[in-house]
Amino acid sequence: MRYDTIIIGGGLSGLTAGITLARTGKRVCIVSAGQNSLHFNSGSFDLLGYDNNGEVVERPLDAIPELDDKHPYKKIGAGKIGQLADKAKALLDEAGVKVTGNSAQNHYRFTPLGTLKPAWLTTEGYAASQQKDVLPWKKTELLNIQGFLDFPTEFIATNLKKHGVDCQVKAFTTDELSHIRKSPTEMRATNIAKVLSNKDALRKAADRINAISGETDVLLMPAVLGFSDDESINELKAMVKKPVEYLATLPPSVSGARTANLLKRLFTRLGGTILVGDTANSGVFKDNRLVSITTDNLPDETLYADEFILATGSFMSHGLQSNYQHVFEPVFNLDVDAAEARSEWTKEDAFTAQPYMEFGVRTDKDFHAIKDGKAVSNLFAIGSVLSGHNGIRLADGTGVSLLTALQVAETITERK
Repeated sequence: MRYDTIIIGGGLSGLTAGITLARTGKRVCIVSAGQNSLHFNSGSFDLLGYDNNGEVVERPLDAIPELDDKHPYKKIGAGKIGQLADKAKALLDEAGVKVTGNSAQNHYRFTPLGTLKPAWLTTEGYAASQQKDVLPWKKTELLNIQGFLDFPTEFIATNLKKHGVDCQVKAFTTDELSHIRKSPTEMRATNIAKVLSNKDALRKAADRINAISGETDVLLMPAVLGFSDDESINELKAMVKKPVEYLATLPPSVSGARTANLLKRLFTRLGGTILVGDTANSGVFKDNRLVSITTDNLPDETLYADEFILATGSFMSHGLQSNYQHVFEPVFNLDVDAAEARSEWTKEDAFTAQPYMEFGVRTDKDFHAIKDGKAVSNLFAIGSVLSGHNGIRLADGTGVSLLTALQVAETITERK
């Protein structure tokens, strides 16, 4: 089979690049191994939350020029970040991922423990604050589903009270929700979302919420609605008499799963092909070009393309792997930026920045992947597989995924 572009990896960066290229009429295939890191997403997207010294960034576009030269944003160019950020937001909106925020000014989103972190974009309907020290309510009710353990209400309430917010914790259930509680493995956010996609079940939940809610500025609830779209989110808000806002839960993330589903729908609607549950395992190189790849599920089928994009993620997604001797990229054995000595991969203090978080595939200024010291002319690397930044320490992981994907897609489009 032949395509114009083959993308290895079906996460945020792979889908973003695929959508952008498919929109131009290119024949694009994504090889997707399975669930991606979006299923751990908080409901927000980060452009740059902290600087190199760990200080909160209020205005990302002003702080990006001060990042280390090895950071992927520097290859894009600081002057272009705002433009690509706007394109990323427009792409999410086109897919049906409704978000608020802008690249000029960070806001503050709630973590699953109720603390505040700077963010670029946040899912519409999710609780957020424009200020890190002042919350938009005086009195709240924190509503949980009985038996749902991935929403630690006591931690959340404590942190709300630290900001001067009066917070009462309440719980509710229905027959449908009590049924899935019988198995602890089923009482997860994504399973609850599936139950509440039924309109009758959702109405019963709304009735219980109305019955127990009192005088409050807002009802804060776990983000367990809208596995495939935001219809149930909006319906519950219409049914409940008090204002409702949602807080991210511990993984799995309903918002992240919805984002992945909506991006996949847009990609296939544009004519893209996804090989679901498949893994690229090798490639053939000739004259400093990648000619073809093979996959686990299609051992007798060779996949050819003019351009290839590696978007396999970092260690969590197995885009990078390690043994006792070295860190390596497992599909093509590309050059990797990593400390040689295993003792230098980590720090003893778990709360300090870990060196391995900055490990990744080495690229040239245009994100061409480097193999044996030479840039492969038609193989690009994007997203978390790239070296040069710590997505947790800088709170920039989703921004790097979106913006490097758009940059590489633009480079490929302009070639012909």
